Amino acid sequence: MNTTPQVLVFDVFGTVVDWHGSIAREIGERFPGVDADAFALAWRAGYQPAMEAVRSGGRGFVKLDVLHREILDGVLQRFGLAHLGEAERDHINRVWHRLAAWPDTVAGLTRLKSRFTICSLSNGNLGLLTDMARHAGLPWDCVLGAEVFRAYKPDPRVYLGAAEVFDLPAQKVMMVAAHQDDLAAARGCGLQTAYVERPLEFGASRIKDVSPDAVNTLHARDLLDLAEQLGC
Repeated sequence: MNTTPQVLVFDVFGTVVDWHGSIAREIGERFPGVDADAFALAWRAGYQPAMEAVRSGGRGFVKLDVLHREILDGVLQRFGLAHLGEAERDHINRVWHRLAAWPDTVAGLTRLKSRFTICSLSNGNLGLLTDMARHAGLPWDCVLGAEVFRAYKPDPRVYLGAAEVFDLPAQKVMMVAAHQDDLAAARGCGLQTAYVERPLEFGASRIKDVSPDAVNTLHARDLLDLAEQLGC
């Protein structure tokens, strides 16, 4: 590493919490006749297109909860659940507030927190991220989400905004994520980057390629391994 970072900012969905496993589990329990794996994947598939409409200027900024709900309404139709009422749809939509952490997450974040300021840097909204932190026991020092910057990653305003929040040069901030595109965008803004392997992010039927990329500052098996590499 060229310089030791002072702040670690984390992608959350897929990196810190298991969105696929959590959603598939809850949908499977509520609707045993539904292909819960396919449901989770279909819901997530709408994520980037929905954000792109905001990033491109096609619509004004709205919170991720709103985008998730719009995508959900279409997914329910596809999976034969169009009959569900408003209260049930709202409860399902808030599953994103109830996602479970990966097994190493809480211990890994706690170790990292002993030496660094740790902060979410997610496309999630603040209410969602705060509820999730309480539910999963995530020990953030600070919660930052897209609505703080009114922009969705990989918009540079998010990465540069995080450095500005802490009044630090970009190179003193390290972006931690399980997504190479997120890290590439952060690196383009001058942040250090750490890739975390999450081969099961999309479930056992779609195992991810988690090969190292030498352009990242660090490559870690999980957050405990990252803590070890950073001397925590």
